[in-house]
This record gives sequence, C-alpha cells and structure tokens, in this order.
Amino acid sequence: MDNKDDNAHAYWSATKGLLFKVLAIWAIVSYGCGIVFASWLDQFQIGGYPVGFWFAQQGAIYIFIILIFWYRKKMNEIDRQFDVDEK
Repeated sequence: MDNKDDNAHAYWSATKGLLFKVLAIWAIVSYGCGIVFASWLDQFQIGGYPVGFWFAQQGAIYIFIILIFWYRKKMNEIDRQFDVDEK
C-alpha cells in the first residue's frame, strides 16, 4: 500500500507542477505582456500594430490556445509515466 501512495503522491506532484507552469506562463503573457510591459513592448510592431497592444488584444489568446495543446501533450506524458493513461 505504501508504494501505491508514493506513486499517487508523485503523480499529483508532477500534475501540480505542470499546472503551476501553465498558469505562470498564462499570467505572465496576459497580465505581464498585455498590461505591465505593454508600454515597453509598444516600441516593436507586429503587422503594423504595437506589440503591447497586440498581446492585449490577440497574443494572449493565441498563447492560451497553444498552452491548452501543450498541457494536453504533457499531461498525457505524465499519465503514461505513472501508468494511469487511458488505453
């Protein structure tokens, strides 16, 4: 029983670590790039628009969608590693 508990603890530790990374990236991109660093990023342009404005309007959404797929891929790897994947 102790080995099963250790495996469950390791699984949830890996899952929480991945979740923390995803949330940190999301917060940095949405809050940091869209608000805090927007004025500095505005010196650069994407498609004729300032980068700070672009992140606030579209970039954060694109990053969020990419994070969804990255999270799914990494979560499947964690599931396989701990043998809890759907077979």
